[in-house]
Amino acid sequence: MAELQVQPNQALWRIPSVLRLLVVALLAETAFAALNLSSMPYYLRVDRGFGEKLIGVVIASFLLSEAIFKGRMGHLADKLGCKKFLILAPCLSVGTSLLTVLLPKGLGAAEPLLMIGLRVIDGVSAAMLWPALFAAMSDRAGDEHRQQGLSLLNSCYFLGIALAFPVAGVFNQIFGSLLRKVSGEYSPSIYLAALLFGACALVAWKSDLPEKAVHVETEESSPGSLIDAFRRIPKFMVMGLVTFIGMGFPMTIIQLFAKDQFDLSQAQFGLFIMPGAIAMGIASAPIAKMGNRLGTEKSVHLGLGLCAAGLCLIALGAFFAPFRTLFVAGLAGLPVGVGFLLAIPAWYASVSEIDCKRRGTNLGAVMAAQGLGAIVGAMLGSTLYEAFKDESVIGRYSPLIGMAITVIVAFGMSLFILRPRVPEKS
Repeated sequence: MAELQVQPNQALWRIPSVLRLLVVALLAETAFAALNLSSMPYYLRVDRGFGEKLIGVVIASFLLSEAIFKGRMGHLADKLGCKKFLILAPCLSVGTSLLTVLLPKGLGAAEPLLMIGLRVIDGVSAAMLWPALFAAMSDRAGDEHRQQGLSLLNSCYFLGIALAFPVAGVFNQIFGSLLRKVSGEYSPSIYLAALLFGACALVAWKSDLPEKAVHVETEESSPGSLIDAFRRIPKFMVMGLVTFIGMGFPMTIIQLFAKDQFDLSQAQFGLFIMPGAIAMGIASAPIAKMGNRLGTEKSVHLGLGLCAAGLCLIALGAFFAPFRTLFVAGLAGLPVGVGFLLAIPAWYASVSEIDCKRRGTNLGAVMAAQGLGAIVGAMLGSTLYEAFKDESVIGRYSPLIGMAITVIVAFGMSLFILRPRVPEKS
């Protein structure tokens, strides 16, 4: 695929081929977040009568499936071409969304099993889409603009999450009473997710990506298994795993923590984080340009260092009362957000540059390791919180302390794994 010809004053996102990939990312993440994060807990509890523990199993099946299949799907995207995956993945989730609301009630034990099966397919869909999307952007943007292109994808990810929660909620509020007796009070946002997935597939189909693979792997190439990836790129896999164990610590308890510590309702918490998520999306492009000037290795170092500093500031609330305020949490969120925007695109750029013939394979494998890390971190964080939240303030802050410690470890690992390149002597 020919690399982009970008004029000096031309914004990368204004180039039509890049813009289509960004629209695919925005539609896909908005749909995935609306379906599996915003809608599913309420839909399963209110409209299906599932208990919280079973709801957790259903949602975990999506996360686990995505993590397991990302390596394999990244390999297949390298072999078969990214465009096929960007079309097929959202089409699968159109089907799972519709089947979720059309599945009859009163099936006994089969009902939760079928719901778990649908979320597993959703996980496969996400595993097909994201490595292919990052690999396509890596190829399309080329060496000079790769980090900026991946940062723009990261921006769409945040914007998708920021939009999903309020949009899904408003959609349910408007149409919930009309569909309550048909498919459930919280089913409208699931129909919305199906529409977004369909639009995503249409935009991908209209993109100018090549129908066939850009890089053809050799016969010795691996099938994309996690075990092989740990043998081939062990440092990158371990660093991805450790970093996202830290990211996973607050995943399931952050809203509970906000309620218990700051007395924020779910709606108030959403309003508290939404401006930050949108600001991160807007700031992603200029931060990416700064990352381009720094280089991938220094961007990862500085980004993780900023994340660690912000998280340490939050964690101090466990020991010192003046740090137990929303102001401190918001202030600490600034270096965490900037650090994340700086580190993640540079990290993916580093992984994509390991071997251009295995971009999808390597990105998928690292993303899979990160997904497994997030699941482990979420389990550890929820276990700590349930065990110690009533014991002391330190107990409530324990998942955030765990997150800070783990990200500090990841920062230290990055200094050894990602070292600035020394120019070759001519």
